[in-house]
Amino acid sequence: MPPPPNQLYTVFSFIGFVMCAIPMCWHLKARNIGTCLFMGWTGLGCLIQCINSIIWNKNMVNRAPVYCDIVTRIQVGLNAAIPASSLCIQRRLYKISTVQTSMVTRAGKRREVIIDLLIGLGIPILQMAAQYVVSGRRYVILEDFGPFHHTVLRLPTLPLFSAWPVAIGCVSLVYCVRTIYHLYKRQHQLNEIISSKCGVNRSLYIRLMMLAGVEILGTIPLGSVFIARGIEKGFGPWVSWADVHSNYFKIMQVPSSVWKHDSFSALGVEMFRWLLVLCAFVFFAFFGFADEARQNYRHAYWSVAGLFNYSTSSGTFIGSSHAYVGQRASIDSWAHVFSVLRHYPN
Repeated sequence: MPPPPNQLYTVFSFIGFVMCAIPMCWHLKARNIGTCLFMGWTGLGCLIQCINSIIWNKNMVNRAPVYCDIVTRIQVGLNAAIPASSLCIQRRLYKISTVQTSMVTRAGKRREVIIDLLIGLGIPILQMAAQYVVSGRRYVILEDFGPFHHTVLRLPTLPLFSAWPVAIGCVSLVYCVRTIYHLYKRQHQLNEIISSKCGVNRSLYIRLMMLAGVEILGTIPLGSVFIARGIEKGFGPWVSWADVHSNYFKIMQVPSSVWKHDSFSALGVEMFRWLLVLCAFVFFAFFGFADEARQNYRHAYWSVAGLFNYSTSSGTFIGSSHAYVGQRASIDSWAHVFSVLRHYPN
């Protein structure tokens, strides 16, 4: 089965970026660090891959080396970034379920923010550094895809790159199980546990649990499958640093007719970019239609409407629909006409 058309990915990845960008403001305001990290990494990945799918559509020209260096480092970081963001969410949910005071006091909240940033930003940065050990080339350029990191199949690749999502996912799973256990023990006090002091209501808490749970159910099985595929293909022995990096500065340019017909390469490349889009759509499904989201959409709509001088003083009723506004304007206009005609002499 051939991969979907490149233009289709361009459209969906841009939509995914917008879906992650829209809720960012109010989640930042609420200091939901794990959620913001999830949105930030997913949205950044969607935006980068959207741009790449346009620039390198039907070509493999090495047109922007510095940009390619930056992009491939971010791609490597994304290997651990989204699981790490989910870990931040699970960790916060666990602390709320155990009613820890660190979630209530100002100093405790500040400490939790720092820890979340160390997990959500520090782990991806460490991943970028660790992958360099098994990076065979600076990057490769794939037609219809753009720049991609080049990770060689050596024995150190497993602990330095491939196993990171699964390991982080397992830690998140432990937090998830313990959270469910504590909530089950205190099910009669659920509303008291999930209090406004933690900045999370019951609806948001459940949606965060569902988002993190879906991410775990995706990360561990998929990560395990890719590890199994790598083992099946064969992890070669580590010879030396010089052996792995002997062609590091030689940029390989691969036509789509080659990489799309190699099942191992095509699966890894297409899954990498489409999973970013899937994460964006899943996130928006949980948070894009919630009550707080609709309130923010309404506020944004009338803020924009205010730029065009829509106000109560000009006959527009804030909060009403276009149909009602138009209907009221029409009624007022005809009432004025009839008033004039009534006083017009016969």
